[in-house]
Formats: sequence, C-alpha cells, structure tokens
Amino acid sequence: MKEQLQRIALFIGEENVEILQGRCAAVAGVGAVGGFAVEMLARSGIGHIRIADFDTYEESNINRQIGALHSTIGRKKVEVMKERILDINPDCRVEAIDGFIDDSNRDAFLEDADIILDCIDSVNEKAALIADAYNRGIPVIASMGAALRKRTEYIQIGDISETHGCPLAREVRSRLRKMGITEGIECVYSPEKVDFTYREAENPQCGRKRLLLGSLPFVTSVFGEKMAELALRRLLPEGVL
Repeated sequence: MKEQLQRIALFIGEENVEILQGRCAAVAGVGAVGGFAVEMLARSGIGHIRIADFDTYEESNINRQIGALHSTIGRKKVEVMKERILDINPDCRVEAIDGFIDDSNRDAFLEDADIILDCIDSVNEKAALIADAYNRGIPVIASMGAALRKRTEYIQIGDISETHGCPLAREVRSRLRKMGITEGIECVYSPEKVDFTYREAENPQCGRKRLLLGSLPFVTSVFGEKMAELALRRLLPEGVL
C-alpha cells in the first residue's frame, strides 16, 4: 500500500482502503462546495473520480474555492481540479466533463458511478440529476444552500424530507415531489436564518452587472467536507465510519 494512504489504512483497515480504491465518485460542480468535496475524496484514496463543471475561475472565487488561485484565474475549473486530484493521487482515474450537466451528458456523468455528489446551483438541473440518479439506484449526496451562512454549527445532514429553513432545499423538494420522489436523498444543509439580499457587482468578463450572494470560505468548505464524509460512509461497509 502506498505510504500516502497508511494513516487511513491504520484507521479503517487496508481492506477498506482497497474498497475505496475500487469505487467511482461523480461530483457535479467543483466550485466552493464541490471543490472541497473532491479534495477530501482524492485524499481518501477514491480510485475513480468523475467531475463536471462548465465554468472558469475568476478572482472573486479565490475567497472560497480550493482550486482558485491567482495562477488559475481564467482556467477551466475541471482542468485545474483534474490536475490537483492527480497531484494528490497519481493512481486515481480522473474524468473531467467540461460542461453543464443536462440531457446531453447526464448519462455519461452517471455511468458506472457508485455515488453522486450534487453541488449544482441551478434548481432545474439539480433536481433532474438527483431524480435520474435516484431512479437508477445510485446513492446521491446533495448540497443545499451555503451562501450567506456564517455559523458552521448550524450545518446539518439529513434526508431531503427532513430539510427545513433552506429555500433551495424547499425548491428542490417541490421539484422532486412532482417527479414522485419524497425521500431517499441525503443532504447537507443549514437552517440558519439569513437575509437573502442580493448584491450587485460588475462581471469582469463582460462589464455588465450581475446579482451575487456573499459566501464565507469556512462555511462552504464544511459543506464539502460533510458531503465527502457521507459519501465515504455509503461507499464503505456499514459501521466502518
């Protein structure tokens, strides 16, 4: 076993490290939350990681996205994160889908995946991905809203049916209910009360104004880390974690 995985093997056993090396985790969205989730999966020894994102890094991402550095501004997020995963674990099989998950590539994203981590912001595509994975019997860990939260102690895990106090979760629940899904989706969410006041800022790429929500790095990172924790629990035999 490689030295970099020894501390994990000492904790969960070499046989369980080998299980992780044989698993495929697919992460939709590798920004603030998804980037940290990918980081934890790579460092935990997941053998096959598939990532998808359509975006490029901007300077405004540096405050909260693990792949965002001054040296990566303007680069595709999936390209940067693929390089990062391979720098952490050169033995990992990494697939990068440069695009938004929709009807044209959802099958390729879900193929042979053992678990899906949903870090998509768009409600329509978020619900569509969750529903498709659920109907195929693939476990899903979904991130709900992390923006504007400031207290990590409020961050919770629970079934989609148990989520409360989160407007994004409410919208996703509503969409899934219309598709006949009322439970069975594990979520990371926060019921912390926030003032959803959008701030207007100029987009440096086009010079036009856009509406933004503020985010804190220690909140989005905890969201991502909790998603990775849940994913490892599902990928390993019951009781290991």
